[in-house]
Amino acid sequence: MLGLGIIKGMAVTMKHFVESYLDDIYWLARGGRYYNDKALQVRQSVYGRGVVTVMYPEEKLSVPERFRFIPFLVTDDPKPGEAWPHDWCTSCGICAKVCPPQCIWIVRGKLPNGRPKPEPEEFYIDIDICMNCGFCAEFCPFDAIKMDHDYELASYDRTTAHIHDKERLSKPLSYWRSIATKKAEAEEAARELAAAAKGKRRGADDEPAPTLSDEQARQMYYRGAA
Repeated sequence: MLGLGIIKGMAVTMKHFVESYLDDIYWLARGGRYYNDKALQVRQSVYGRGVVTVMYPEEKLSVPERFRFIPFLVTDDPKPGEAWPHDWCTSCGICAKVCPPQCIWIVRGKLPNGRPKPEPEEFYIDIDICMNCGFCAEFCPFDAIKMDHDYELASYDRTTAHIHDKERLSKPLSYWRSIATKKAEAEEAARELAAAAKGKRRGADDEPAPTLSDEQARQMYYRGAA
């Protein structure tokens, strides 16, 4: 029948129109439908009704653990009286070598006697070039570089604001644990197992090194250790 498709389309529009007002009434005594984290989760789920638009930037969707954006350098949590927390990075340069667009620059530190120091003196990433591939974090042998979740990096000055230095890139381990809890736990367990196995080989202790069962290994893989 001529015009039946238009009628069906308008019926869907009217349905959402009415449900949006009914949803407003439902959330009226629950803190409102907008700028409400709980309401946002419901609106973005299969149970959402009416208007499902996210009112960005007042409302923001949470990103998954495996979301990756600009890399950052992991440091120890700062201690009282400490000028600068210990860097995990040893300035080995592997991240710069495997970076496809070559957006990483590292200046290795030096000891007073002139020998290389296993810490970066300077570390730069050009975020305009970075393609967020995650190779630097994947190939780092010391877990010293991770992919951040901060995607709001727009600025009016691309000449300096878009080249992140070591001070801006450095973030404590507690920050990484807060944005990627499961993956950080799996990495910590893997480091403990590696340290225990290394100590066993050196005869540092008499107790056998802990081993992972097949089920624990599968859980660690799916939680992000691999």
